[in-house]
Amino acid sequence: MLPHAWWLLAVAAFVGGAINSVAGGGSFLSFPALLFVGVPPIVANATNNTAMWVGVIGSARGYRKEIAEQRRLIAPFFAISLLGATLGALLLLRTPSTLFERMVPWLLLAAVALFAFGPRIVAAERARAEHKASWVQLAAQFGVAIYGGYFGAGMGYAMLALLAFFPLPSVHAANGIKNALAIAINGIAIVPFAIARVIWWPQAILMAAAAMLGGYVGARLALRVSSKAMRAAVIVLGITMAIALFFRGV
Repeated sequence: MLPHAWWLLAVAAFVGGAINSVAGGGSFLSFPALLFVGVPPIVANATNNTAMWVGVIGSARGYRKEIAEQRRLIAPFFAISLLGATLGALLLLRTPSTLFERMVPWLLLAAVALFAFGPRIVAAERARAEHKASWVQLAAQFGVAIYGGYFGAGMGYAMLALLAFFPLPSVHAANGIKNALAIAINGIAIVPFAIARVIWWPQAILMAAAAMLGGYVGARLALRVSSKAMRAAVIVLGITMAIALFFRGV
């Protein structure tokens, strides 16, 4: 890649990491950035997943107490998430590159919709929460994990909507569980991606480092930035990127 492409990826990952620390949705910037510098779509998805996984680990560390308190609840969901994410990653690797290229803008728009309406879904489900049968919950998480292994953007809100059915003590507990499960989903997906050699490691390492730095800076600035304004900016950014990819012919 040209030198300016490396700078673009570093900046995109830095800003994406900062966005994740404030409102979530950083992949709406980091994933398209890989596409725009010429990285093939499936490789871009695998590379972005690997880079952003580092940021997820950092986020989960902030919820160590909440995760420890809910470990009995997390255990079965952790196991089903590993299975679903592996299946999703394998499905991605079996998807023809040309087909995935056509799917990317639609997947991005679906992720933007989930990001935009996720908080309302979570609030509505929490307001009428009932403890559903465990197999229903596990089946739903299995589906979320497949999506996470296949594409992943926006899956956090799907998990929060699912967790809203549980009588958890606080939203912090839900966020902690969500981050722990995201570590499982994003982490296990790296294995088949690495075996298939679809991760471009130099780009992944650069973006992981930039995302970590961006997450730290974003956390420091979080109190100065309106979460609603940031969410609106992320939604506009995601739609803009999807439209650009449509016109780009991806």
